[in-house]
Amino acid sequence: MKDAIIGKERFYRRYGVLLSFIIIFSVLSLTTPGFLSLSNLTTVLRQISINGILAVGVTFVIITGGIDLSLGSTVALAGVTAALFARQGGDALILPLIAGITTGLVVGLVNGLIVTRGKVAPFIVTLGMMTILRGTALVVSDGRPVSNLSNAFNAIGGGDLMGIPIPILVFLAVAVVSPVILARTVIGRYVYATGGNEKAAYASGADTDRVKMFVYVICGAFADNAGLVLDSSIKTGQHNEGVNFELDAIAAAVIGGTNLSGGIGKVTGTVLGVLIIGIINNGLDLLNVTSYYQQII
Repeated sequence: MKDAIIGKERFYRRYGVLLSFIIIFSVLSLTTPGFLSLSNLTTVLRQISINGILAVGVTFVIITGGIDLSLGSTVALAGVTAALFARQGGDALILPLIAGITTGLVVGLVNGLIVTRGKVAPFIVTLGMMTILRGTALVVSDGRPVSNLSNAFNAIGGGDLMGIPIPILVFLAVAVVSPVILARTVIGRYVYATGGNEKAAYASGADTDRVKMFVYVICGAFADNAGLVLDSSIKTGQHNEGVNFELDAIAAAVIGGTNLSGGIGKVTGTVLGVLIIGIINNGLDLLNVTSYYQQII
């Protein structure tokens, strides 16, 4: 009897998120007209791409037992910085990409350094960074939207490749590469070891400070990708974008089975968490549920 109960617990722990997704998807398919149409499903994937990129990035951090509350502000600052170069660079794309990517990497590096060298709790570090980056975005944009962006830059969020919107392709690339890093590389195994038992991981030869630096840099890099995709989608750089994005990303990771205590989590689960949030939001829109009730649900 006890073995049967343990077996069921293991089954639901392993497949519970997938079963939840299948149930929600099936219910919406049967009750919501137009939900299964190709155009609507493409819309869902496009809408979840930003949260998906951020959620995968923060999954790395959470697995080590950390947290990153600066994601939304990083999106804003990286997007605005890239937009400033896109506005002045004609159809050139290299400078905006370098500017945006560098911004995210530097933010991740600073977060990692303060957490590891300064021995400050990740919650405090990234909470402070959240307001610092938001203020920096206001300063560099002079408090105004950055418009008149180049066509090449706008194509990142508004274009497609072989009929597939580029934001979806970026999300898919992140979702495919990340599990390989976590499951097939030494640094990936150290990420789990650090979150499971940092002292034991250090004793076994893992440079846990370097591992933490790595996950925060990865998280910052993914956040800058999200900022580039977002700003190019709306064709303007906004200093006030990305508000509460970090909460949606963390929610998706936790729904997908990532343990906030560290040591447990998979990118596939995070992707399912992103999809669950996305299809619920989309289904509620199609059913004409008012925004007040949508927040409660």
